[in-house]
Amino acid sequence: HADYPRDGLTLTAGIYGSLFFFLTGFHGLHVAVGVVMMTVMLGRSLAGHFAPDNHFALEAVGWYWHCVDVVWLLLFVLVYWL
Repeated sequence: HADYPRDGLTLTAGIYGSLFFFLTGFHGLHVAVGVVMMTVMLGRSLAGHFAPDNHFALEAVGWYWHCVDVVWLLLFVLVYWL
């Protein structure tokens, strides 16, 4: 974002700048992995790979995605509010 360098928030702006970009980048990587996993689950669902008694992979991806959501809430509070 163009405002970050103007406000002094760069990758080399000390520990806060480094931590900010590391945390948001690492979270973005996990979001990308989650999107890929959900796309794979969509393909498997359309192919009929899941049944009411056999759907662990689908449930595991759902739990992964919810964990990524909770981590984002924590990051938002720690990085943007404090």
